[in-house]
Amino acid sequence: MTNDMPELPSAPRAATRRIPLAVGAVLTVAAIGSAVLYATGGLNRPTGDAACRPAVELARKIAPLAHGEVAALTMATAPLRLPDLAFDDATGQPRKLSDWRGRIVLVNLWATWCVPCRKEMPALDELQAKLGGAEFEVVAINIDTRDPEKPKNFLKDANLTRLGYFSDPKAKVFQDLKAVGRALGMPTSVLVDGQGCEIATLAGPAEWASEDAVKLIKAATKPQS
Repeated sequence: MTNDMPELPSAPRAATRRIPLAVGAVLTVAAIGSAVLYATGGLNRPTGDAACRPAVELARKIAPLAHGEVAALTMATAPLRLPDLAFDDATGQPRKLSDWRGRIVLVNLWATWCVPCRKEMPALDELQAKLGGAEFEVVAINIDTRDPEKPKNFLKDANLTRLGYFSDPKAKVFQDLKAVGRALGMPTSVLVDGQGCEIATLAGPAEWASEDAVKLIKAATKPQS
């Protein structure tokens, strides 16, 4: 007679096979968890740079001035130290954002192929003429990746002589700001404090030479108590 019942040992063998798989899954999850903890420095790692908290407080104080021509400014609500952006000056010498430590800086990314950027440049040039100095500077970084003479000629033809010329033909500054969520398109402007921390960000153009913008920048450089 044929026995149609499954053999009893089959179930234990299947269970035996499942045990190593379950153990392996647990070990894999544990390994992933350990990697995450290693990468983030542990669960108790603070969010944001403590040295950037004054920038957030400054942003809170000057937020009422973000209206009119600069109403599109997004004020910092969490501490964020920007990447130490690397680019070249007009002579081809390497510069970094950290070269401006101690000064409020308006970092602006622009390109000649960006129509709103070109329209915005005269206002940035005028803002630099009005407020540029020991406490503040407009650092406009061109990210044209092809003809290096084109942006220089654009500034010359438009008689924009107050702005310093800075460039990054690899456009890495855009990618660096994009990586921290501060470059979604062109133009992009970030108001940075003397420690390299974000005060405010603006996606798109603005009338930077307007009374609204000048009042806000002045308040950032000489905040009221």
